[in-house]
Order: sequence, then C-alpha cells, then structure tokens
Amino acid sequence: MKKIIAIVLAMMLVLCAAATAETVKIGVFEPASGDSGAGGKQEMLGMQYANKETPTVEIGGTTYDVELVYADNGSSTDKAPSAAQQLVSEGVSVVLGSYGSGVSIAGSQYFADANIPAIGVTCTNPQVTAGNSHYFRICFLDPFQGTVLANYASKELGATVAYTLGELGNDYDQGLCTYFKQAFEALGGTVIPESFPTGTADFTSYLTNAANYGAQVFFCPVSIAYSTQIVQQANSQGVTFPILGGDTLDSNVVANAAKGTNVKIIITTFYQEGATPEFDEGFKAWLNEDAEAMTNNGGNDMISAVSAMGYDAYYTALEALKAAGSTDSAAVLAALPGVTLNGVSGAIAFDEVGDAIRNAAFVKTINNETGDWEFVAEQTVE
Repeated sequence: MKKIIAIVLAMMLVLCAAATAETVKIGVFEPASGDSGAGGKQEMLGMQYANKETPTVEIGGTTYDVELVYADNGSSTDKAPSAAQQLVSEGVSVVLGSYGSGVSIAGSQYFADANIPAIGVTCTNPQVTAGNSHYFRICFLDPFQGTVLANYASKELGATVAYTLGELGNDYDQGLCTYFKQAFEALGGTVIPESFPTGTADFTSYLTNAANYGAQVFFCPVSIAYSTQIVQQANSQGVTFPILGGDTLDSNVVANAAKGTNVKIIITTFYQEGATPEFDEGFKAWLNEDAEAMTNNGGNDMISAVSAMGYDAYYTALEALKAAGSTDSAAVLAALPGVTLNGVSGAIAFDEVGDAIRNAAFVKTINNETGDWEFVAEQTVE
C-alpha cells in the first residue's frame, strides 16, 4: 500500500512539475492597427511562425516555454508609450519591434527605465539606437537605404530631378527623404521635397507638382496605407515617372494595388522570396493552414521581407536568452552585444552602437501583370 501511495505521489509531482513549466516572455511591440497596421501584422507573422517552429528555449540548463506577449502601439507615437508600459508591466525579458521608427523612439525610454533590451526589426531611422545602450536592431539604416535608392535613381534610371514626399512628423518618412536628398544632390541631382499632413487621402496635387517640376522619379517612403492610394491615383493621372520607396512598400498589399496598372514601382528591402527556400516553403505552408495568419498577410502567401525579419528577430532573442543563461532582462541586455545569428535574411551581428552590421539591400520591382515582386539587384554602398 505504501508503495502504491509513493508511486501516486511521484506521479502527482511529475504532473505538477509539467503543469508549472517555466515560461519566458518575449514582448512584441508592434502596430496591429493604424496606418502601419498591415506591415506590423506581417512583421509579427514572422515571429509567430518562428514561435510555432521553436516554442521552447534552454536557458541556464532549464527548458522554458516561450510566450509572445503582444502590445499594439497603434502606429502612433501617442499610443506607443502605453503599449511599452504594458510590456514592462508584463515582465518581459526582451522586446521585439517595432515596425516604424517613430513608435520605436516613442516607446524606447520606458524599456530603458526598466532595463529591458529591445531588438528593432525594421525600424531604420538612426535615432532608434542613437544615444542609448538598450536598443539594438537587425536591419540596415536609412542613410544606407537612402543612398542605395539615390544611386539607383541616378546611375540606373538616369534621373537628374527627383521629387520626395513624406508624412509630416513621421520620423521614418522624413529621415529617409533627407538621406535620399543628400545622396542624390551629391551625385549632381536636384530634389524637390514636399510633405503631407497626417490623414491625407488625396495625393493628386502632389503628383501634379512632381510632373510640373519635371521630376523623373517620385520618392515616397510612406506607410502601406498611403502608398496604395498614391499608386492608384498615379495610375489615374497616367504618370510616367517611376515611384521609388523604402522597405515599407515591400508588401503584397502594395503589389496588389499596382497590379493591372502602368505604374512602375522600385524599392529597397531586406529579403527577396527565394533567398532561403526552406524558410519560404515552411512559412507558406503555415500561412495556408492558418486562416487568420493568411488574412494578416493580406490574403495570399506572398512573403514580405518584414516577415523574414520578424522570424530572424525571434531567433536573435532566443540566442540572447541562451547567452545570458537567465531570463533576467538586465542579463539579456548584457549578453546581446555579442550575439550573432545566421538568419534567413543574412548574417546578423551588432556594432558598437547596437546596429546591424549589414552592407547590402535588395532592389525589387513589381510585375504589373502578375502583381509579383521581382528581384532587380543586390546593392551595396562603398
């Protein structure tokens, strides 16, 4: 009888241990609503797929379940602080995000005050990591991206006059327009810069201005919500200049808007479908099995570069947790500078500022007949 009782107690202890498995929380600081909601959802898809693929991590000899804790920053610098505070209160060990530099900057201090490291995924403005030791990122920066686009416009398209358009007060838009302008003018070109107020829906006057100024390229590194309207209105006006954009335009939503039009779109981005076939195959299979994921991807299984980057960011966080040997955020912060990863988007390592050591970008264009993104070139800056 005693043996039976002992066995039962042992089984109960095993079951209790299983029921109270250790959990480590990774914060997901992304927009699921607002102008950048579509891009934020696609970035999160990469994290969600990675979490499904690798739901546990060994930290200091103990296996932990990995829980993704979401906070919607609403694509707004006004809402970002409360989203950041929510993640801090949840006790996350590390934060991923955000899609959008402005919201990353707006939430940054709350992570710093709590000694929680943040890994930027596609927030490319230099101010995200400047002057702090807690924000890292795995993407290239806007000075690089702006220079690549300016070089392409000048040397490959032969443009001498460029028109730039960004949203007023948007750190990403304005920063990238500035870096493009500096690089394009250094090549001998002329730039006509303009900005539009938040909430603009009619871009016809801006497109008309660009044509009247004799612009040969129209550079608008804006959100998906704005860029789709610009593409549709550019088609209605019959513009002949190509539209150039940064990584925010790399979405099947933008590709669908351009399908069946004569609007030429050229962008720089972080990943091209086909670069890592194993990831592509697995991610597409997952999308086709999950109706909600498919909806959040814009309704088809085209792979956005931000999804590949979200996937790599998740594994970068796991490497940091393993290197720290602890779920304590301060320990993770101390370990992050030395983390390296061979990701699907390329090799990831950090410089002394916390920025990714990257020297190449993919240049892509949309096939207007099929609505597919097509690889143009891989560009570097000397």
